[in-house]
Amino acid sequence: MTKGRLEAFSDGVIAIIITVMVLELKVPHGDDLSALRVLAAPFAAYVLSFLHVGIYWNNHHHLLARTELVNGKVLWANLNFLFWLSLMPVTTAWMGETRLAPVPTALYGFDLFLAGVSYFVLGRVLVRNQGPRSPLAQLIGSDTKGRLSTGLYAVAVPVACAHPRLAAAIYALVALMWFIPDRRLESYEALPP
Repeated sequence: MTKGRLEAFSDGVIAIIITVMVLELKVPHGDDLSALRVLAAPFAAYVLSFLHVGIYWNNHHHLLARTELVNGKVLWANLNFLFWLSLMPVTTAWMGETRLAPVPTALYGFDLFLAGVSYFVLGRVLVRNQGPRSPLAQLIGSDTKGRLSTGLYAVAVPVACAHPRLAAAIYALVALMWFIPDRRLESYEALPP
């Protein structure tokens, strides 16, 4: 099975996720800059989520760039990943509208954690499908950065219950860690097929 449909479907779902997130932003009521204060927290949550979804989209692209074989297990692993990403508009809106209330901020982090776990699983399924000696397996390696990110999300979830701003800072830190695409995959993509 070729990967073209998987890529096209994933790109479409991610585009819809970002569209739904931006549609959650409300128009300010008033005609001066003070009217924007009400939107500060929802907008900050949107920016953070946009970064996370954009980073996943970018790295997903690089992950699939040299993937040659796609089977049912890959399709299901990809759907699992997209499912957790698809919850981002809801958790983002709730966290932003409640201005980092503990439960919404923890749930947001739990969604990030499960998206991270499912992305890791997708990578492992792809490597298993390509073979343990495949170039993709060599490039992904142990995925220390991915494991660290998922671990930070796991730490931030309970932290959010007592210190939601600290948890939000951890979420932002993970986004900063990934702001530049995974160089292992990006450098490999530049090589001829």
